[in-house]
Amino acid sequence: MKIRPLHDRLLVKRLLEEEEERRGGIIIPDTAKEKPQRGKVIAVGSGRILDSAQRVPLDIKVGDQVLFGKWGGNDVKLGDEEYLILEEKDVLGVIE
Repeated sequence: MKIRPLHDRLLVKRLLEEEEERRGGIIIPDTAKEKPQRGKVIAVGSGRILDSAQRVPLDIKVGDQVLFGKWGGNDVKLGDEEYLILEEKDVLGVIE
């Protein structure tokens, strides 16, 4: 199954944290852990449409690693994979 984001939206796959921190011998279950705020862009929309009907292309491209807010976007599940659909304005920055 494929998905193509519309307009100024991005399809992002969250990047998992490489290290798990344990403090004081307490193991935090997966359900209580915070979701990563970093991801890789899988697909981008065609751009934002202005009131003048002119299309503005996105600054973000496929393959970019981005930072986004904790509560931004919508979680979607395609097959066994989980993704996030964000608007371009929800992206805080591109990791270079």
